[in-house]
Amino acid sequence: MPYKEKEIEKKYYSIGEVATKLGVATSLIRFWESQFTAIKPKKDKKGNRQFTKEDIKKLTFIYHLVKEKGYTLQGAQEVLKNDQGSMDDKSEIINSLKNIRAFLTEIKGQLDTNAG
Repeated sequence: MPYKEKEIEKKYYSIGEVATKLGVATSLIRFWESQFTAIKPKKDKKGNRQFTKEDIKKLTFIYHLVKEKGYTLQGAQEVLKNDQGSMDDKSEIINSLKNIRAFLTEIKGQLDTNAG
């Protein structure tokens, strides 16, 4: 059996990497950091933010609430405060549903191409 190299997983991500992953500007990440106490990235000696996977999950959930569901910042803060325990589960569900949507959209595109 051939040796399969395990993908190296990063422990910390830069603000640029997080912004790219979410498709938003770095300034929005910094703004959300100032508005949501749940977002507390570590900072290195130079003051650069270092986000963990947990931070990214929280930011993804905030993005979902504010950008996709239309929550106000105050409303999103309330959801985070009252629902901290199940946030991880919801974040995973949201990502799974997005993947399913993309897959179904791709199939629909293929069907439309074949039907035409």
